[in-house]
Amino acid sequence: MVKFLTSVIIYAIAIFMVSWLFDLIAIESPGAWIVASLVLGVLNALVRPLLVLITLPLTILTLGLFTLVINGALLYLMAAIVSGVEIESFWRAVLAALLITIISAVMNALISDRYKIKFHIHRRD
Repeated sequence: MVKFLTSVIIYAIAIFMVSWLFDLIAIESPGAWIVASLVLGVLNALVRPLLVLITLPLTILTLGLFTLVINGALLYLMAAIVSGVEIESFWRAVLAALLITIISAVMNALISDRYKIKFHIHRRD
């Protein structure tokens, strides 16, 4: 549950950054922004693994680039589900998904224990 909430918060920040900096996603209100983050988190947790499995041969043929299309489709679906969120075209959704992926990857790396530097101090007695 903590991992899901962390991903929703990261998606919320990434969606806000993409909508504010690049104007690819139109969000009418803070409520729509929060609902969009929750819906995208649920879609990524439940629908994305199934889509990745179904399109695995195509993903292998494109060396993984088809996952950008899957992410764009989920973002476009989220915009269709949530009122107050608009994306003009599918390809703008794919570009927004690419930017959201980059932003969320950087944020995950910043908060992950895997990439933290650990210092060990040994005292000599």
